[in-house]
Amino acid sequence: MGALTDNLFQIELLLERGGGVLWVILVASVLMWVLIIERYYFMLVVYPSQLQRLIDHWQQRQERYSWQAQRIREGMIAELSQNLRKFLLPIKTLTAVLPMLGLLGTVIGMIQVFDVMTVFGTGNVRGFAGGISVALITTMAGLVTALSGLYFSANLEHRAQRAIQHARDLLRRE
Repeated sequence: MGALTDNLFQIELLLERGGGVLWVILVASVLMWVLIIERYYFMLVVYPSQLQRLIDHWQQRQERYSWQAQRIREGMIAELSQNLRKFLLPIKTLTAVLPMLGLLGTVIGMIQVFDVMTVFGTGNVRGFAGGISVALITTMAGLVTALSGLYFSANLEHRAQRAIQHARDLLRRE
């Protein structure tokens, strides 16, 4: 229990040192991770049953060679593709925004440093440390969360493309 309390205190201290921008980075990264987890859940649990339902529907068709049947097939694949790619754009957007938020924190921290320099000159090292701390913590937080989101975003995109191609192969004319 003591270790948990110590860790929570360290996290609270880190959030306090990072300033308001670190809270924005935290909210954006939590949102990004919720979307990533939802996408993996969809691809691993929901998508297989949707695909099987489409295959069953396609197999029950008597006629699969006409122009109309092919349009129905393309519509089924398009709907599946839309479901697979849902939330991938917001995940990519959050991945791109997180380093910019880190950079914003850097600029805010450096402004704090220059404010201290303006008032106290170069003799107040403690005053500098607060601004530099904000700058470095937000930069690190923005980069680390963006890198993790970048990997999973690319992985989800690759999985979606493979699943769409697999669905095209399964819904052949024969």
